[in-house]
Amino acid sequence: MLIRGTGLIGTSLGIALTRAGYAVSLADPSPTAQGLARDLGAGRLALDEPEDPDLVVVAAPPDVTADVVVDSLTRWPRAVVTDVASVKGVVLDGVRRARADLTRYVGGHPMAGRERSGAGHARGDLFEGRAWVVVPTETSTKAAVDTVVEIARAVGSAVSVMSAADHDAAVAAVSHLPQVAASLVAAQLRTVDEQALALAGQGVRDVTRIAASDPRLWTQILAGNAASLRTVLARVRDDLGELVEALTALDGEAGADDSPAVGSLEVVSRTITHGNTGHARIPGKHGAAPTAYEIVTALVPDTPGALGRLLTDVGEAGVNLEELEIDHGLGQPFGLAQISVVPAAVEPLQRALAAKGWRVLD
Repeated sequence: MLIRGTGLIGTSLGIALTRAGYAVSLADPSPTAQGLARDLGAGRLALDEPEDPDLVVVAAPPDVTADVVVDSLTRWPRAVVTDVASVKGVVLDGVRRARADLTRYVGGHPMAGRERSGAGHARGDLFEGRAWVVVPTETSTKAAVDTVVEIARAVGSAVSVMSAADHDAAVAAVSHLPQVAASLVAAQLRTVDEQALALAGQGVRDVTRIAASDPRLWTQILAGNAASLRTVLARVRDDLGELVEALTALDGEAGADDSPAVGSLEVVSRTITHGNTGHARIPGKHGAAPTAYEIVTALVPDTPGALGRLLTDVGEAGVNLEELEIDHGLGQPFGLAQISVVPAAVEPLQRALAAKGWRVLD
């Protein structure tokens, strides 16, 4: 197979498929990028071997993906062609306009990535346990669809099949909106003074983590899914406007003895409650129904090997760690390890860690 594009996704895919036993060749407009991908174990350079692939994976930037797909369908008339772009409708429209062979084209979107881009940040396990959306056209052959499903599963992804329209509406809500929200929140920190920033805790880090993403790439992604994202953002705008009005009313009523703010308080409460409801719907471990975990918090010294010892002690306690977050103590030589476990494991884990000398917080 041939991977056209050796950025983060293309190189990571090449590494994963090579490890899985596939013969992968690589091509990229940048000789340096494709050379680095080769050196990282993503495959051989396409120039080093005859070009007659049975599958072409287009891992080009979103704004040129359709052109590269059309070129691939034309250049290799027997090959199945897929892509890994984060938007599908705009790519499919471009392929249709070119009157390319849609029977051999199957769109794809591995829901995996990192804040940093480029082959240098590629990982062979990037797709393990991640969703991979397969997006056939109305005329894609079963053989073409099966080929794309095969490589997605070969790298450890969980496959879903969707139409381009359904895919774009879904990622607008679960991927593109979070990126915009994180960027908007992080942007407010530009004018916050240093004293205020020193108070930042894990909450602001969690909310703004993906704000470090590549602006050029995300501009292309958001522009390519403008219609679906606009619909979601309009709902957020309406909810945010209602909350601003409620807070304005509460501020105006402050200190008034006979000015009930019941309506405004209800809006504030509903905003948080609806957030609880939405968060609870996020699929849990292995894509199963959400599970209500509880947190055991332990103080971890900021010394080499301390976190490793803690994880070893959790394992020796016979407790399955579901999630782990580290909140570094402000100006302190320790961190708070927040260990998510099933409710029945809370007390046994607390006792086991205390017996090992860990300071466990109530």
